[in-house]
This record gives sequence, structure tokens and C-alpha cells, in this order.
Amino acid sequence: MFEPTQEEEALGERVIVLRILLVEDHDRLADELSSTLEELAQAKVVGTAQAQDEACRWMDERTQACDVALIDVFLKRGTGLGVLEHIAKYEQPPRRVVLTNYATPDMHHRCRELGADAVFDKSTEIEQLIDWLAGAQLRH
Repeated sequence: MFEPTQEEEALGERVIVLRILLVEDHDRLADELSSTLEELAQAKVVGTAQAQDEACRWMDERTQACDVALIDVFLKRGTGLGVLEHIAKYEQPPRRVVLTNYATPDMHHRCRELGADAVFDKSTEIEQLIDWLAGAQLRH
């Protein structure tokens, strides 16, 4: 997590910012999500990937660089399920959250089996995602 700025410390504020790896294959949605997360969830997108291999490589090179991996299921190459499997191998993995348009009960179950901490529907559960991230800050 990011430490408070000098200005925040001078004001006596303790601001905790979650560092997020965003794994999303649609540029426009990734941009919108980044803005929304930074504005509403006290989160900073510190890395992005559009494909399974990119996300896995990013994580391998920076194993402690994010607090949360926010992962779509369907990617340009590979799948978010493959990213979940890969991250699960780390000794201290980040929290893993799936954000998908395919949030069926079976997909929820499969993602949980692969280590996802939460699964949200892109089209209907953005507010719940924001609330979950706020809770993750408190649990850190």
C-alpha cells in the first residue's frame, strides 16, 4: 500500500491506497475502471495487462507490487482463470478479485476454487466492488 503524502501527514490524515494490477482486455473499460477506482476506492492502478501471459509476467517481475489483482475472465490471450492459477502459486499472493460479464454461479464457484477472494459482475456490481475494496483497505 502507498504511504500517506507529507501533506496528508501534516493534516493528520491516514490515507491507505490499495495498489491494483488491472487485468482487462478492453482499453476503454480499463481506463474507466482506473478512474473510478482512484476516485471512489482510494486505489491506484499500478499495472495493467490485457492477456494472461502479460499479467503473469507482470506478477513474476513484481511479486509484492500490488495489493489486489483485479481480473477479467475473458482476455485477449488466455483467461483470467489462468491468471488466478498462476497467482495462487505465490507464497504471499495479493488478494484476487474477478470482475466479469460472465458472473454465473458456476463461474463464481470456479473462481473461488482457484483462489479468488471475490467475484463481481461488471454490469451490475461495481458499487459492491468499491465497497469490497474499501473493506480490503481496513483488513490490510
